[in-house]
Amino acid sequence: MADRRRRLVEPDRRTRHTSRGHLVFGPCHHMVEVMGNSDQPAFWRAHAEGKEVDWAEVFADYFSQVDFPGAPVWHELSVAFPDAKVVHTERLEEEWWASYSATIGKFFEYRESLVLPPPKAENFEAMERLLIRDVMGGPGKAAVLSAYRRNNEKVRATIPADRLLVFTPSDGWEPLCAFLGVARPEGDFPRSIARDEFWALFGGEPVSA
Repeated sequence: MADRRRRLVEPDRRTRHTSRGHLVFGPCHHMVEVMGNSDQPAFWRAHAEGKEVDWAEVFADYFSQVDFPGAPVWHELSVAFPDAKVVHTERLEEEWWASYSATIGKFFEYRESLVLPPPKAENFEAMERLLIRDVMGGPGKAAVLSAYRRNNEKVRATIPADRLLVFTPSDGWEPLCAFLGVARPEGDFPRSIARDEFWALFGGEPVSA
């Protein structure tokens, strides 16, 4: 988030099927960037190990951030980038759980059995500590949904109203564009599920037992 007019996009860790690719504030930080940018993994391993991280350095080449691994550190980023706007996406709990458990949750459930190159395997070991242990408090549904509720409440209580948009994909373009001060893109708001896109990054979805 290098620009002085920084915009911080903080979905709920599983709502990637919103406006990415249609309403662009780029370069945009995302897990794909961490996987493809050789400078990024060291930052996130250090953070997972409890070391101090310079967030300005982490996001020096980015204008915005969406989804994991940046989403769990939304509070730190909101402090590091005080001019950033925060778009916080909320969904019905069961809808969110269905998406999370079929993608990120399932990935970490099967992580050790997936064929990943050594550098990526090491990176995702750190990411598992950061997300499953530290944020979610474990892999179980009850713990994860409890963490989801706490996060939603904390965002609403922490971010000033003039910096925050609580958003759901069914709201469409209008509130999002008004909040960001940009023109409405042509076409309908995208709502496609990104499950296949997610698993394509890892060679396909593992078959559940």
